[in-house]
Amino acid sequence: MNGSYAEAGVRCVQTPKSIMKKVGYVLAILGSLFILPAISTWLIPVSAGIITVTVWMFPRLNFEYEYVFCDGQLDFDKVMGNIKRKRALRIDFENVEMAAPEGSSALDPWNNKQLKVLDFTSFRKDVKPFIIIAHKGQDLVKIKFEPTSKMIDCMKSKSPRKVATS
Repeated sequence: MNGSYAEAGVRCVQTPKSIMKKVGYVLAILGSLFILPAISTWLIPVSAGIITVTVWMFPRLNFEYEYVFCDGQLDFDKVMGNIKRKRALRIDFENVEMAAPEGSSALDPWNNKQLKVLDFTSFRKDVKPFIIIAHKGQDLVKIKFEPTSKMIDCMKSKSPRKVATS
């Protein structure tokens, strides 16, 4: 490629919501192993179903985001449990209004507007995300993500007026 390709990935940290889901799944397994069969023997298939679904869903609670920038398109993929990949969003830089680090003065015109926020970050408090304001259909959205410096350089070379680095 000629420098207009960059990719990055971030592994998401455990949030209280994901921890509560894991605790719920463990409690569901314990309940279906000990409580349901004790109530009635015809609930054993229900127990087996609960255990099967829980074992299938549990790895999907660990996920990461991958970003791929290629020739003016930025893809956001969600990889769940290193098993399943799902495209979360694709934006074309023709639809981008501005891209800048969070807190940048370049984002001031959009600070007071009510925008839908799409968060593709690792949820770590020590990382300052990059913000993209873009059109998605009829709506304007605010996209948060954590690109590498190479990806920022590729975006800046594609659309120098739309990308601010400070």
